[in-house]
Amino acid sequence: MVAGASAATVTVEWDADQAVTQLYSEHYRPLVRLATLLVRDYATAEEVVQDAFVAMHKAWRRLRDPNKALSYLRQSVVNRARSVLRHRAVAEKHTPKAVPDVPSAEQGAMGQLERTAVIEALRSLPSRQREVIVLRYYGDLSEAQIADTLGISRGAVKSHSARGIAALRSALDQPT
Repeated sequence: MVAGASAATVTVEWDADQAVTQLYSEHYRPLVRLATLLVRDYATAEEVVQDAFVAMHKAWRRLRDPNKALSYLRQSVVNRARSVLRHRAVAEKHTPKAVPDVPSAEQGAMGQLERTAVIEALRSLPSRQREVIVLRYYGDLSEAQIADTLGISRGAVKSHSARGIAALRSALDQPT
């Protein structure tokens, strides 16, 4: 009886391994790009996405609908990105300010990400508007998928999207 139970467990684990491996190979890069736009740091974005895959693998048996695994991953990436941003905000409050004449290594790394006017304008948006805009136009998700991912109504998605686009237009129309 014990041997039969372990064989069933191995089969379920293999299904999770196989499914997560397939999802990873197909969706890892787009999820990292999404996370990079949200957390503004490629290395942290990779960590966020990898943690989301690990969490999904651990929770595979509890996943009610395996067909919604990609949606689960997107939502997990967005939630983990929010956590990273919250942690950064708290850490920044308690970090001593650097000497103004000496640029930090972080500033140099961030300078590379700040090359385009669109990304700069995106960063100036409130977090919810930025999330909606990134998921809609970069992630190419529908309003319903965005609402599901962020846990908000479709009307809220439309509202955040319209406000975000208006703010982007305003920021991009201004002379630099």
